[in-house]
Amino acid sequence: MHQLLLLASLCLSSLPAALTIYQKAAGGPAPTPRLQYLLEPLHEVVHAQRGATVTLPCVLRARPPHYKVKWSKVEPAELLENIILVTNGAQHKTYGQLGGRVRLRRGHRNDASLTIAGVALEDEGRYRCQLVNGLEDESLSLTLTLDGVVFPYQTSQGRYRFNYFEAKQACEEQDSRLATYQQLYKAWTEGLDWCNAGWILNGTVHYPIINPREPCGGRLLLPGIRTYGAKDKQKDRFDAFCFTSAARGQVYFIQGRLSFKEAGQACRNQGATLAKVGQLYSAWKFSQLDRCDGGWLADGSVRYPITTPRTHCGGLPDPGVRSFGFPNKEQRTYGTYCFSVK
Repeated sequence: MHQLLLLASLCLSSLPAALTIYQKAAGGPAPTPRLQYLLEPLHEVVHAQRGATVTLPCVLRARPPHYKVKWSKVEPAELLENIILVTNGAQHKTYGQLGGRVRLRRGHRNDASLTIAGVALEDEGRYRCQLVNGLEDESLSLTLTLDGVVFPYQTSQGRYRFNYFEAKQACEEQDSRLATYQQLYKAWTEGLDWCNAGWILNGTVHYPIINPREPCGGRLLLPGIRTYGAKDKQKDRFDAFCFTSAARGQVYFIQGRLSFKEAGQACRNQGATLAKVGQLYSAWKFSQLDRCDGGWLADGSVRYPITTPRTHCGGLPDPGVRSFGFPNKEQRTYGTYCFSVK
């Protein structure tokens, strides 16, 4: 028995440190065969927030004599399948950047569920649990979805200044990432109405409209998500739609009439940093931060979060993060929003 375990360990350790499988594009989804060894999950979508620990269920109803279970993250747009973990029931090995944060749950001898610690924004997506058993291979897919908020973002130079790669970097600098189409669609159903087109994660360009109007495609069109389709990622320029989730820290306001430089120093004096735009949106969404005072943020913009709309706080009827744009950084008119790590 000891020799069998040693052999299994050697087989797993002989695999490379990072595995990527290139998937062949298909004309349509193949019919899903009936599972013999794997139990169908009760829910195919698993919800989480950034920073949480989440488990993706994969349970065997029976154990074949010789088998492996392979967990991978599927990237359909890039036709990639990145292997995360492989186990033979006795030993397991992890791969890639995500491998350092995953483990098997092992609630019982037939449990091959994957636990991810410290869920990050980039962890969202589709995962596959595959039972490798010779000619009887079978698999199931699960989708990890993060609870969060989508916000439009543009530069201090005005609208339509980002190519795709600059938009991606801009979102990451604001503690977020480019939104997926599903995230943008959900945000639209929850009230996001924005007339400027922006990049999303798959390289297409869209904008969500709740109230049709002349500058935004015309009054006669129905509400919906307008699309420009795929654009040249290097040459074409638009805004960005960013997505963020819960932040592992606290956003708070310091009252005063501060320049941008003074605002940064005021935060540093308290062991904090100027809040990023994504962090302010996260605090508004998850901590119900409600403040009628404009404050400097790390990108040089001035914004304030409103959860309870009222006349003297911008006058708009819906909750949201209001913006004063990018004022002169020498101007001493605003306070500052700071971010402190918990």
